[in-house]
Amino acid sequence: MGIRDLLSKVASTYDATAGSGRDVEGQIVLRRVARRTDLALPPGFKAEGHGGQTTPAATPWIGVFDENGHRDPKKGLYLAYIFSADLKNVTLTLQQGITWLEERLGRGRAREEHLRYHATRLRRAVRRQERHGWIDEPKFKHHAARPRSYEAASVIAKTYDTADLPSDVTLMEDLLLGIQSLRVAEEADRVWWMGDAADVLEMSYEPGSHTPRPVSDPLAHFRPKDSSAYVAQIRARQQVKQRSHEKLIEDFGHHVAEHGYDPITDLQHPKDLVLRPHGAAAESSDEWLVEAKVVRNANPTQAVREAVGQLYEYRHFLYQKRHEPFLIGLFSEEIGAYAPYLEEQGIASVWRDGSGWGGSPKARQWGMTSN
Repeated sequence: MGIRDLLSKVASTYDATAGSGRDVEGQIVLRRVARRTDLALPPGFKAEGHGGQTTPAATPWIGVFDENGHRDPKKGLYLAYIFSADLKNVTLTLQQGITWLEERLGRGRAREEHLRYHATRLRRAVRRQERHGWIDEPKFKHHAARPRSYEAASVIAKTYDTADLPSDVTLMEDLLLGIQSLRVAEEADRVWWMGDAADVLEMSYEPGSHTPRPVSDPLAHFRPKDSSAYVAQIRARQQVKQRSHEKLIEDFGHHVAEHGYDPITDLQHPKDLVLRPHGAAAESSDEWLVEAKVVRNANPTQAVREAVGQLYEYRHFLYQKRHEPFLIGLFSEEIGAYAPYLEEQGIASVWRDGSGWGGSPKARQWGMTSN
């Protein structure tokens, strides 16, 4: 008895057409997983079976969770054995939670794109190429939204033929590698979410959600993130990181609030900042989309490139054609010859200028600079 026996038992008994009742054999096997003591899991880990609740799951699965850590498969990272819809394969996969994204992104393409983007980032951290036989994205052979999202959410995966499962020793070796990768991915995930580097971007595309109701207070929907320094633990050393990005947004938001604009950050992620004329109705007003970038080492090249890419990307995915926003690149210092270049691309630019704000002709025309 062990993991091999459990996987084989699910593959031979589960039937998605049999319902999810208490008397359905495959469902019984999955429900009893949490009480099994013969799985020989690493200390501190517990398994739970999932075959659906009112509706049987198209792709049943068994989660492997750290009892002292994160155990909610709706959000965060976890390990799971997920069966293909035809039960011919089962895949050990390092998964991202998918359910928490439904409210923001729905259950379709937008969620899958977000999950694939973030999986690629995490995959770089766990260095999958060193794991012989592991792949990036498995196939669960079903058209429904949840199996497709499981595929997109996979960071690394190893697929087994249920008719020819490896030994418990091999399965355990793979599980230990999965746990090791989970630890690394969790650390990378924490650092990325806390940091202000360009690759922190999360592609949470949310079409049609960029029109919250206006209020009389121009700063009512402006809640910039904490701009204080923090300490990140990275591989047994401390690294002090600065939130210059958030400070830039905060200062500019307060500046434009004094010049007739409502700066909005609430419910705008992944957009840095949205501006609207003060007091205007959101449904009919013009909108300015602001992407903030910190210039490093007095060289604006990288910051400008990133701003252009993200502004165009957000305009394409987050706005309808008839409601496209004006575009603004916000920079921590003057960008020189890149200002007219951006203007040619339809992007205004604003930058810190001592204690005030300088900007391109469009930005000055809109009254967003200090002069």
